[in-house]
Amino acid sequence: MAWYDEAIFYHIYPLGLLNAPKENAYDGVTHRLKELTPWIDHIKEIGCNALYVGPLFESVGHGYETTDYRKLDSRLGDNEDLKDFVKKCHDKGVRVILDGVFNHTGRDFFAFKDLKENRENSRYRDWYCNVNFYGNNEYNDGFSYANWGGYNLLVKLNQRNPEVKDYIADTIRFWVKEFDIDGLRLDAADVLDFDFMKMLRSVAQEVKPEFWLMGEVIHGDYSRWVNEGTLHSVTNYVMHKAFYSGHNDHNYFEIAHTQRRLEGMGKSGGSGFKLYNFVDNHDVERIYTKLLNKAHFTPVHILLYTMPGIPSIYYGSEFAIEGRKEKSSDASLRPALELGDFKDAVKNNPATRLIAALGKVRSRTPELSYGDYRELLLTNRQYAFSRNHNGRSVIVTVNNDDGSYTMTLPAGNAPSYMGALSGECVNVSGGNIQVTVQGNSGEIWVPVDPDEKREPAGAPEVIVSGISVKSAGSQKKPEDKEKTGQNGAGAEAGAACESKEGEKKEPEKKGAETDDRTYQEGMIAGLQEAIIAIMEKNGPVTDQMRRDVYNNTHHDSLITWIKSFR
Repeated sequence: MAWYDEAIFYHIYPLGLLNAPKENAYDGVTHRLKELTPWIDHIKEIGCNALYVGPLFESVGHGYETTDYRKLDSRLGDNEDLKDFVKKCHDKGVRVILDGVFNHTGRDFFAFKDLKENRENSRYRDWYCNVNFYGNNEYNDGFSYANWGGYNLLVKLNQRNPEVKDYIADTIRFWVKEFDIDGLRLDAADVLDFDFMKMLRSVAQEVKPEFWLMGEVIHGDYSRWVNEGTLHSVTNYVMHKAFYSGHNDHNYFEIAHTQRRLEGMGKSGGSGFKLYNFVDNHDVERIYTKLLNKAHFTPVHILLYTMPGIPSIYYGSEFAIEGRKEKSSDASLRPALELGDFKDAVKNNPATRLIAALGKVRSRTPELSYGDYRELLLTNRQYAFSRNHNGRSVIVTVNNDDGSYTMTLPAGNAPSYMGALSGECVNVSGGNIQVTVQGNSGEIWVPVDPDEKREPAGAPEVIVSGISVKSAGSQKKPEDKEKTGQNGAGAEAGAACESKEGEKKEPEKKGAETDDRTYQEGMIAGLQEAIIAIMEKNGPVTDQMRRDVYNNTHHDSLITWIKSFR
């Protein structure tokens, strides 16, 4: 078992977070990287144990047009700053991986500058692909060349050139020796030469035990990249898409089908590959922006932390910030943030509290890292599956409907299960458990060991435009246990699931209660105005809050929103 098998990643785009200038003037060093130090404690507080930070090395603009692979971007600091930062991460138990941008260089990279100056006589002319001295480009170089994505500022390296291979291999050795990094995220891995990536895997095995290689791959058969001879993992873009559209369309079949397709590529669990799962990153819109119903923030993240793969949180999304992709710039996806503006977020921000709770559950539940996947129940709006490891089954239930839903699910050989988030307990009867999943929520049901005391990680909450509503399962008072046959959250696990003989738990009714019929009959516009009016009574209403309300045209969702104020 390697460190990355149990990794929970935090992802930082440093040039954005630290508010570095958009263009590098090469006019001196500014030690911005030191400002990341307080974020290490935050990363640990929300349950992450690994950091993907990048791009980091000297470049012209956004960081992916590298001009010097062996020098920290001067807008961030110097190499000593990076060495110190990685050491501080390691001291706190946080692994660190960096961006490896090996598909292309910037135009200010030494080899390309020599090519411009010496043209046909440059010793580096074969370092780049398709150099044509009969062509030209928008820079009037008097020659053309292959690039990435149609952008001539990103000049494609010839990864079959032995000198290029040696230079990149030596660069990785330099990074490990100087900075003690733990792995790389390979930019544009879907267009890297496969023999080149096999060379990188060989270097990884040489430089450090468990040195991890993860590639940026959008679509395709991921097993082409993830195997014993090439990379350890790739970005799981197909599941990223399923996570948000499966909720926006109320279509859990999309998520389940995507998982079945991935199962066909490489078996999940200890012997299979573990893909890098995410709901947003520096290239795509924030999950809170993409979700039509903001309450789906909760089930989306429960799935992120429990589906096969390695979960990752993009900086700021644990606070449920917005970020919309623009045609001409990704700046809105890569904002400058001050950690002090989110002080006590784990206590006061329901989104952050949820992420921290999920991190705690993931870290102490090995089935979620190593377990095989088994689908248990599937409808458009409800989904349940188990993760099975060493004879234990952990059951995950999610619900994207506004009303609650009762499930009867096959259980493992444990006598009872406890909700890892809420502390709610259920007994196994006839080989099954019956659980009620609240609207726009979910739970992670873990087998109860009579000798184990396990406190719940935190009550699951419905996240709606900054308003949280604790799920009903977490609101039971201790005195209710005789009526329901369940103890409240925080009770000793061994006794929590004992019920009085002959008592039966009545399943909660699905949908709204009778006294909500007045709201149910309201028109969409009227419901939206009612929400705005309640908000105004509670305090200032920002333009973004109003947009969130008016962009929500789902009747049932608006009903739930109104009820959340009660």
